[in-house]
Amino acid sequence: MKIQLINPNTSVAMTSGIAEAASHLLRPGNQLLAVTNSAGPASIEGHYDEALAVPGLLQAIRDGERDGAEGHVIACFGDPGLLAAREIARYPVIGIAEAAMHLATWVATGFSVVTTLGRTKVIARHLVERYGFHQHCRGIHAVEIPVLALDDDPDGLFRIMRTACLDALERDESGAIVLGCAGMSHLAAALQEEIGVPVIDGVSAALKMVELLGELRLSTSKRGDLDFPLPKPYAGYLRGFAVGA
Repeated sequence: MKIQLINPNTSVAMTSGIAEAASHLLRPGNQLLAVTNSAGPASIEGHYDEALAVPGLLQAIRDGERDGAEGHVIACFGDPGLLAAREIARYPVIGIAEAAMHLATWVATGFSVVTTLGRTKVIARHLVERYGFHQHCRGIHAVEIPVLALDDDPDGLFRIMRTACLDALERDESGAIVLGCAGMSHLAAALQEEIGVPVIDGVSAALKMVELLGELRLSTSKRGDLDFPLPKPYAGYLRGFAVGA
């Protein structure tokens, strides 16, 4: 099974880091195809960034399926374009926030999200409500570190994240931590060992869910709103996104 791991921002370095942290989790015989968005923002830290990342993400879905991908992970905690991606994909598409929150409810009655910038907390809160986890998510906390600065000082980042996670657990009385950025995925195992509760990286969670869906031969229903888009002309620079273009 070939699984496409799509980084919706345009940072090649971030894609490499995410793929390196996740590739060892693949079942034998499965293949990970790490893809960087070819058009969009360098990082996704707001509604505007998220909206402009979606066309390139959708193109990556189309290209990946043409090249044999049988599942897709959207490696951004805002889950940008998730339903649109499911509409155009024949195979499963999982967002990392969706996967992480689901997994957190299996190991704790309440979880806390620790993310990058405070301005993105509302995006996470919208997803909590959309996915129906408002009774499980007890708090969303930001360390105020930009996405592209996560690798600047690895030791310093770990200390900041450790403190933030411990504070979140105490303030929220939660039992698990959800990491609110794909660029934090490499910290999950060390943080879990350090703080003694489940620390969930959405990239790993989504990857394993795609594998499971593939093994069960399950994919997105094409009955109703997630059927393939209706044929119609698209204008301007989106002309190539029309079905069949």
